[in-house]
Amino acid sequence: MRKYRLQDLQLQPSAEGHMFQSVLPGAYLYSGGLAFCKPGERSHTNDGPEGRDYHVHTDCEAFFILQGHGFMELNGEMHPVQAGDVVVVEPGEDHHLHSSQEDPVVTLWCHAGPQRHKQQVNMN
Repeated sequence: MRKYRLQDLQLQPSAEGHMFQSVLPGAYLYSGGLAFCKPGERSHTNDGPEGRDYHVHTDCEAFFILQGHGFMELNGEMHPVQAGDVVVVEPGEDHHLHSSQEDPVVTLWCHAGPQRHKQQVNMN
């Protein structure tokens, strides 16, 4: 896991690719979304194979904490997160976001890779 503060990132819009390349490897964003966590929610619980309680990827995933606070659970270890933090989960790291009860987390999350999202590819 790598953790940054949003204001410390060197975000550079480019003619090609995405603006988070300094922290998220891959030429194009291909997956992502905006998530509004419920108070006290733990993400990705029991959604692993056969209902196992782990969640991993083969690529990096970035979480931009836009509002609230909580903890990022990484391989069983808790790391505090708050609005303005950017957390990059490395390939193979088991991760779960815990939203606070008092100030639930809102995140922008994304993955990047060598190809564009399927909706952005010409289907000639």
